[in-house]
Amino acid sequence: MYNEEKRKSIENTEAECQIICPNENIVNKVKKELLNDDTIIKLSDIFKALSDPTRLKIINALLNSELCVCDIAAVLSMSQSAISHQLRILRNLRLVKYRKEGKSAIYSLDDDHILQLFSQGLEHVKHG
Repeated sequence: MYNEEKRKSIENTEAECQIICPNENIVNKVKKELLNDDTIIKLSDIFKALSDPTRLKIINALLNSELCVCDIAAVLSMSQSAISHQLRILRNLRLVKYRKEGKSAIYSLDDDHILQLFSQGLEHVKHG
């Protein structure tokens, strides 16, 4: 156990910057390029939504076809109320949209950005 703790301590020390004074030019340049807090919060909310397995399953299902709530519930073997709750979160973040067809609400991905986010995340998972 002692050797493992010592190894982790050495790894942590190696990962830290050994220079005390920052490079002012680089720091100032990067600060100018940082996103504002409002944009960061919105981006964080999207990633939070995508961190839920049920919501990812819903997006995965909608990649294949437009679906109503009852169809999504059947595909995922979940209750319609549970699916509706998750869809409300996805809809509020503009990750999914719906259109009315009679008494049904037919859901689909809001745009191709959602497909790209999902696909790139999946590609990263399969890569490692």
